[in-house]
Amino acid sequence: MKYSKIPVARSIVALCVAKDIRHVVISPGSRNAPLTIGFTHHQDIIPYSIVDERSAAFFALGMAQELKKPVALVCTSGSALLNYYPAIAEAYYSDIPLVIISADRPVERIDIGDGQTIRQKNVFQNHILYSANLHSELVLENESSDPKLQQKQFESQKHNEREVNLALNKAIEDKGPVHINVPFYEPLYDTVENIEVNPIQILPELKERHYSEKQLKTYADIWNNAKRKMVIVGLAQPNTVEQAFLDTLAEDDSVIVLTETTSNLHQKEFFTRIDTLIGPIEKDENKEELFKQLQPEILLTFGGMIVSKKIKSFLRNYNPKHHWHVDSKKAYNTFFCLNKHFDTEVNSFFSEFLPLTENVASEYGNFWKSVKARRQKRHEEYMAEIPYSDLKAMQLLAPVVPENSIVHFGNSSVIRYAQLFQWDDSLRIYCNRGTSGIDGSVSTAIGAAVTSNDPVLMVTGDLSFFYDSNALWNNYIPSNFRIIVLNNQGGGIFRILPGNKDSENFDKYFETTHELNAKPLCDLYKLEYRNANSEEEIISSLKDFFDESARPRLLEINTPRKLNDKVLLEYFNFMKS
Repeated sequence: MKYSKIPVARSIVALCVAKDIRHVVISPGSRNAPLTIGFTHHQDIIPYSIVDERSAAFFALGMAQELKKPVALVCTSGSALLNYYPAIAEAYYSDIPLVIISADRPVERIDIGDGQTIRQKNVFQNHILYSANLHSELVLENESSDPKLQQKQFESQKHNEREVNLALNKAIEDKGPVHINVPFYEPLYDTVENIEVNPIQILPELKERHYSEKQLKTYADIWNNAKRKMVIVGLAQPNTVEQAFLDTLAEDDSVIVLTETTSNLHQKEFFTRIDTLIGPIEKDENKEELFKQLQPEILLTFGGMIVSKKIKSFLRNYNPKHHWHVDSKKAYNTFFCLNKHFDTEVNSFFSEFLPLTENVASEYGNFWKSVKARRQKRHEEYMAEIPYSDLKAMQLLAPVVPENSIVHFGNSSVIRYAQLFQWDDSLRIYCNRGTSGIDGSVSTAIGAAVTSNDPVLMVTGDLSFFYDSNALWNNYIPSNFRIIVLNNQGGGIFRILPGNKDSENFDKYFETTHELNAKPLCDLYKLEYRNANSEEEIISSLKDFFDESARPRLLEINTPRKLNDKVLLEYFNFMKS
């Protein structure tokens, strides 16, 4: 087996393998050659080559999300590293383990005018769990007999091994991004045969906090005396919570549970479409009275970021007396009233807390469940009469996605449309909601598809698709990967938001109108291309869209740019009746 002649490169590869990091995404470069040599020649590593570092980072993010363990990224020095930043920020806020390994120049070469040289030390300090800044290792042709130099080399080696251990352990323990910056002296391409390294290993510590009955009793008493309790679940991996706990919550008339498409939780009594509940109240002449009826005494939250702006606005204006959040890592004060963080896993919390609770007689649950039933009836009536639009396209798509598929939604308007529909319980649904950016959504979905045995569907808007078109520039896209692009010729989300929508300034600088279509990209990257311009064409295109194929498929759905916002905004007016 070939190894880099530089010891620190060999140590990094060995420690990644020892900690079960098998997938490594490499972007081409020269300064990272020692790492590329080591990873690509190791029998236990699956290497990938992605040229565009921004796309490579989101590709790795999708892999790590699907694998539920760290994936490594390797790049050369200079601006290459900075292109990782959007995905690093997403990983940081979405608790996805990424290991960033960047090659660098030795410290004495920084800020003297060398090419591809920037200040890489701690470059991600605001959005990283750990930054390991390694020492350069000067490899001499002949072993030095100078004891001082030998000692310096030994100390440098041990420092590097410890830092690499701590960084990798942090990614595993706390589920997030870490950065290992490795300065290399030339020569970079020299190799040795069958020289193994045995770096010191520091094992990760996976701890789980538990609460005693005494610690929980005060909160259980508050819970048992409250007649209006609301549970909101943000973004979550499938099967995050044991079904028995969900069923227990559903049986309590004083509790309503609100979930989102990205929550991946299923219970027939839950409120699965938050905006359908809140949006019509905003339009109602009795909204003050209705919001006070909905206002909970206790708000219990878990999961990641929440998509619905409507529920955020409601709870910020109508604060509960108590907001408790359950998460082993962090608790955001999203509604400006957080007063308890249970820093433990959700299942551990419910296993210890729910036995102390009792069902409370209340009209809270039944009242809002009756509202939910009326909303569903009005939803069906509205969807039966709307014209061809983004909303109609999403309605046609929702029931035909094959069971057990993985669905990735793009950000902005697409994920908000998706929130208004019921999706099959067998689907696993994702969206990059850590930073909620449109960058990298397609790359993330492709990374997931590469590491999944189930088919992956990407549903995205046009700007997000074109922005991340380099996602298609790789050799790993499986033939069962599918993309649906809702092309409304611009940033449709801005037409939904308040503002002057009928001006040249708006078209150019906010909505950013265009006349692009996806066919040239499909021709370039060898994807099957389909196009739909009407309800009938969507139905026809979807009939065999998910069938087996020799190449990945893309369906571009063109919708009327100046009608979509009117259809969506009128939806909530109609629902309030």
